[in-house]
Amino acid sequence: MIKNDLFLRALKGETVERPPVWMMRQAGRYLPDFMKLKEKYDFFTRCRTPELAAEITTMPIEQVGTDAAILFSDILVVPQAMNVEIEMKPGVGPFLPNPVRSPLDVNDIIVPDVYEELGYVYDAIKLTKQRLNDEVPLIGFAGSPWTILCYLVQGQGSKNFDKAKEFCFKRPDAAQVLLQKITDTTISYLKGKVKAGVDAIQIFDSWGGLLSPTDYQTYSWKYIQQIIDALKDEIPVIAYGKGCWFALKEMSQSGAAALGVDWTCSAMNARYLSGGQITLQGNFDPSRLYSSPQEIKKMTTQMIDEFGKDRYIANLGHGILPDIPVRNAQAFVDAVKEYKPR
Repeated sequence: MIKNDLFLRALKGETVERPPVWMMRQAGRYLPDFMKLKEKYDFFTRCRTPELAAEITTMPIEQVGTDAAILFSDILVVPQAMNVEIEMKPGVGPFLPNPVRSPLDVNDIIVPDVYEELGYVYDAIKLTKQRLNDEVPLIGFAGSPWTILCYLVQGQGSKNFDKAKEFCFKRPDAAQVLLQKITDTTISYLKGKVKAGVDAIQIFDSWGGLLSPTDYQTYSWKYIQQIIDALKDEIPVIAYGKGCWFALKEMSQSGAAALGVDWTCSAMNARYLSGGQITLQGNFDPSRLYSSPQEIKKMTTQMIDEFGKDRYIANLGHGILPDIPVRNAQAFVDAVKEYKPR
C-alpha cells in the first residue's frame, strides 16, 4: 500500500485535503546532484543504466518532496528500439543522422519486441519501486505518436517541425503507417511498464499544438485514443497536449483519468472546455519559477484557488527549466503542500 496516495486519489476524482504536486522533468538539470551524474555519464547511458535511472528518479522525492515520482527516461528510447539511430548532441539536443523522409524509410522502421529492446526501462522501474519503498506513486510515460514522428522526420528539435508536417501532408499514407507503427510499439511498451509496477501513465504530446484542430484529430489524437483505450482499464492515464486546449472536450471523453494543461489556457477555460468532471493537471508557467519564492508561493496559491483543490493535480505547464534555483522549485512544492482551502 502506497503511504502517500494523494496523487492516485486525485486521479480517481476523490475529495482530498489538498491537491497533490509533482513537476514535469522534476528529476532533472536544476538539481545539483543530477548535474554531478551528468558530468560522469552521457544522457542515454543514464537512461539505459537501471541503477542510475532509479537514483535520478528518486532525487526530487528525497530533495524537494513531490507527491509522485516520474521515471527518469526519455520519449526517444521508443524510436531507438524501432531501429532508429538517435544521438543526444550537446547544445543541439536529439539528432538523427538518417531522418525518415520517404515511404521506403518508413518500411525500415520495425515494431520491436519491447521486452528485448527496452528491458532496461523495466529493470529501472523495479529498482525505483524498491528505492521508493511505497512512499509515493511512480509515473511511467511515453511520447505521443505524433510527437515521436516529429523527431523522426525533422531529424532534430524545431520550433515548427515544418519537415514533419510536410511529410504528413505530402505523403499521408506513409505518415499513417509510421504513426501506427509508433502507436503499436508504444502500447506494448506502456503495457510492459504497467507489468513492471508503475502506478500511472502519462502521454506527452509536446508538439500537438503545432497542428490545426482538424489535423490534430487526423495525425495525433486518434493514435493517442488507441493508447488510452489499450491501457485505461489497467491503469490511470494522463493525456498532456501542449497547446491543445482546442481538443480538451474530446480529450475529456476519452477515458483518460486526467488531462494536462499548459499555462496558455486559464483554469476557468480548462474546466469549461473539459466539461468540469475530469481531473486537470497543471499549469504553472515554468518560467514563472524565476520569480522570487514569495511571488511563486502567492501565484501557486492563486492557481489552486482557480482550479479548486479537488479533481486537480498541481504541476507546471511544461518541464522545469534547467537553471531554476532549487529553492524556487521548493517554494512551488511547499506552497501546494501548505495550501488551505478558503
